[in-house]
Parts: sequence; C-alpha cells; structure tokens
Amino acid sequence: MVREEQRQPDVVTRRGLVVGNYCHDILIRDGLVVGESLGGAASFISNVLDGLLIPCDYVCKVGSDFAYSVTHPPMTSPSSMTTLFHAHFFSNRDESRHQDRVLRRIHACGPISPSDLPESQFDFGLAVGVAGEILPETLERMLDICRTVFVDIQALIRVFDPADGTVKLVGLKESGFFHLLPRIGFLKASAEEAPYVDIEEARKWCSVVVTEGKDGCRIYSKDEKMQILPFPAVQIDPTGAGDSFLGGLVVGLVRGLSVPDAALLGNFFGSLTVGQIGLPKFDSRLLQRVNDELQRKIQCISCCETRNAGADFRMSVEHKDFQASLIGATKSLTTYCGQEDQWSSQSSPEVKEQSVHHQNNGHQKLLFQDPVYEETAQHIKADNDISAAPFV
Repeated sequence: MVREEQRQPDVVTRRGLVVGNYCHDILIRDGLVVGESLGGAASFISNVLDGLLIPCDYVCKVGSDFAYSVTHPPMTSPSSMTTLFHAHFFSNRDESRHQDRVLRRIHACGPISPSDLPESQFDFGLAVGVAGEILPETLERMLDICRTVFVDIQALIRVFDPADGTVKLVGLKESGFFHLLPRIGFLKASAEEAPYVDIEEARKWCSVVVTEGKDGCRIYSKDEKMQILPFPAVQIDPTGAGDSFLGGLVVGLVRGLSVPDAALLGNFFGSLTVGQIGLPKFDSRLLQRVNDELQRKIQCISCCETRNAGADFRMSVEHKDFQASLIGATKSLTTYCGQEDQWSSQSSPEVKEQSVHHQNNGHQKLLFQDPVYEETAQHIKADNDISAAPFV
C-alpha cells in the first residue's frame, strides 16, 4: 500500500538518475554538411525534468572536445573523443535503402561503467544511451540502486558496423539485455524499433510504451492495451521529440498520475518539441500552467482512494479535461505571445529573426525547408519514448 506521505504534493522531491552520454550530431544532405547540434537524449530529457522541477543526478560522458554548455555537466574522458554521429539524408529516395536517413557513429566516447554511477539510492532512473554506452552490467547496477527504471530501447538494441559505424538494430533477445527485462519498470520504443522488441513477450514482464509520432502513443501492460491521442502540432523539427515524451511521462508518474494521464503529458511535451528548432525552449509561463494543473490533479488524487499511480492503467475520469487544459495552456500562451510579438514588431523590425535565434538556444542545427526532410530528419538520435513501472 502506498504510504500517506507518498500521495502528497511533495512527491516532487523524489530524486532520479539519468544515464546516457551527450554527443555531437552532424547532418549531411547529399554528401554536404548542412547543420550540427548537441545530441544525446539527456539534453532533451533534462529540459523537461528541470522545467517541471524534478531533481535528478546525471551521469554523462564526453571527450575534451565537447563543444556545448549544458545545465548538467558531464564527466570528461581524457582518452576518447565526444561521441559523434553523422546523419546522412538523401534527396532521391532509393528503394534498396528502405529509408531516407543513414545514421553512422563516427566516434564513441568511453562507456558508462557501474563504478561511474553514484553510491546512492534513487526513486527512479532513466537508461537513455544512444551509442552503446550503457553496458548490461551498468543497467543491472541501475536496477539495484533505482526503485523504478525507465529504459529507452535504443540504448539496448543498437549495434554499429565495424567498418563505417552505420547504426543497425538487433532483436532484444540477442542484445545481451533480455535477462534484465523482468526488472525493468517501463520500456520505451519508437514504432520503428518496436518490431525488434516482441511487444507481446515484453509486456508480460514490464510496461511498454510505443511512440507513434503524429498518432500519439500506445501503452501496454500485462493485461491492458491503450492508445493515447496526440496533441495538434506544426512539425518544424522532430529531433528529440521522443526524449521530451519520455521526460513528460516520467514527470507525470512521479507526480502521481495514472499511466494514461502520464503518457498524455508525454505526448504534450513531444508536440511542443517538434514545433521548435533543435533543443526546445519551453516558456516559463507555460511550465507554470502545467505545474498548476499537475498540482490540482495531485490534490484531487489525494482526496480519492489510495492507489499505486505507476501501476494504474485506468484512464482517469478527468483524462479528457486534462488534455483540454494542456491545449488551453498553449492556446492562451500563443495568444499572449502573438500580442507581445505584434507590440515588439512595431518598435523592432528584427524581432522575428531574434525570436528564431532565441529558439535555437545556442545548439545550432539547420532547419530543413524541404517538406520531405521535415518528416525524415529524425536526427542523429533516433526517436525516443518511454514507459514506466510502479512507484511504491
């Protein structure tokens, strides 16, 4: 049974551990470099967790050549370079390629070992490697020190061609991690990765979330399966949307929401991310509105029957109202910002250019204008998502 204090608003003080390297991403179109940016799931996830006041420790490695300033400083490995990915995009679709992007790992920073993890206990952990940096023994150590562990499947099933570093996927059963599945809380996979997981087998052991882009996400438990609808969004850059989804899902569960409601919050942050270039900047007023709504729901939950939020797959009676409140928050902010931009433009003709630069947030990446690339530029880090297990 969940203790009384665990149902109170101060549940936000639960502490998490995020494990996965930062990296450099270079975008290449038809053989020409067209952009570069900060990569690594940790950068996008921290954006959501920090914005909604969820405290976490971060274990990330980079080389001495690391080019970006980040909120949570990584460890520096003196013997290796920062992980570097080249994402190759092609104007002409090649049927033999079966995809519009080829992702190659050019450099790999040192792996994260169990000894790199803190000697502490955590309420939850996120294993979000992108370049094979999380070892089976490292994940096992996370499972020992974290009450609930969320795993992005790309951390487990990516393999890399020894000749040119091309990223490929292997089945979870062949990955060396399958034996740990019964101890994982939530397993996240994109629609592209899901066939390598065997969802029906995995859901016997842990909760599974499959993100489906513009179709929202699908959540699975041993006995339940549910589609969670998406939020309307104008897609500008899909990079990191899965990571933001994962961050939103974790926040919802940490705050005591049911799994469907937490997944809805994940979809919300994913939709915000695709509407901005590179690492998104979430307006502080919007984050406050989300925090206020979460606080309201927590108070409602505390008045109801005791429940284990992380294990609750029932869609709450307020699910549609929760969705409407989140949509309302973005609409009200859009109206306010539209007025603000109109006032500013009267005194500064450069306001639009400055706004775009501000959204880029210092982590440069070229925006593809070709509609084909608006859909396929999933970036060096493939789509992410997540799932979760009970917080007890």
